[in-house]
Amino acid sequence: MPSGRGPAGADVLRVLLLAHNDRPCNPSGVTHRYGRMCAALGIESHLHALRHYSATERFGSMRPGWARPTVRPRSYSPGACSDPGGGTDVSSAEVTPTRYLFEEVSLHAEQIVPRFDPVETLPEDAARLARMQWRIPVGPVNDLIGWIEPAGCVVIEEDFDTARVDGLSQWVGDHPVVLLNRSSPTDRKRLTLAHELAHLCLHSVEVTEDMEAEANRFAAEFLMPAEMIRPQLRNLTLGRLYDLKREWGVSMQALIERAYSLKVMTPTQRTSLYKRFSSMGWRTREPISDELPQEHPRLARHIGGVLVEKGLTADEIARIAGYAETEVHPFQPAAPRLRTV
Repeated sequence: MPSGRGPAGADVLRVLLLAHNDRPCNPSGVTHRYGRMCAALGIESHLHALRHYSATERFGSMRPGWARPTVRPRSYSPGACSDPGGGTDVSSAEVTPTRYLFEEVSLHAEQIVPRFDPVETLPEDAARLARMQWRIPVGPVNDLIGWIEPAGCVVIEEDFDTARVDGLSQWVGDHPVVLLNRSSPTDRKRLTLAHELAHLCLHSVEVTEDMEAEANRFAAEFLMPAEMIRPQLRNLTLGRLYDLKREWGVSMQALIERAYSLKVMTPTQRTSLYKRFSSMGWRTREPISDELPQEHPRLARHIGGVLVEKGLTADEIARIAGYAETEVHPFQPAAPRLRTV
């Protein structure tokens, strides 16, 4: 989505702005809480500055006047961030507090987020290869977050205080991070998450002119593999869309677009369905979205619990993650369960 500055493809926001097409989001539209978290995790919180650059390069040269993020990848000695319970001086200038969070993420990762050259690999092929690498069964992807987090990707839900931004993603050193707008319905969150996964897989280094289109193609194939869903998309009706939405966990409009891109729906049929959607107010809020199984991140809270076991207090974890001590945050350890005696 070009922002109107620089050559096409070189100045593109890494945000999914489905609600308002290509209108860029005002950076003041995000909360101070969100900005603090981004700064602590090493993610650029000025939305106009979110480019498809390597995060390692981006964070090494922050603009003057911007708060330098806590994470500064590749500038620390290998042993600088050892176990906090092992006596390491965590106040050393060579230690970044959030390094502890990402070290624990790496230790608990069962897979990796694969990276592909977008020039040599089609988005659909990348999606299929990612599914194969993670051994995702054929058909719908149940619990998408449950597949992404074991690959070492930190997924965080936050209220962006705007419906115009669905999500964003960046590599923080060797660690992928995705932020999702908590207020989005489940079907939209899943599409956003697959879209951001595409950017992590395809655009961590290479900048292409059609990155958003490539991410959409990746997300469509990842969530709705052509070989499996094509026969189900013929002769779509509203009733059939209801059933397919429940089965595949994606919006009816995503199903319509998938049918159209796979050439099992004509332009006339597509227009007719969208007119019916508009007349019923479904273009902005579809039915049965609240009936889909909700998916929530679990890795961040688990990492918080591990850090507690290693001797950090809840207040220290909050400060590491960029939150005030009194705030509820994703890395907040679960309250201990009471046991009957």
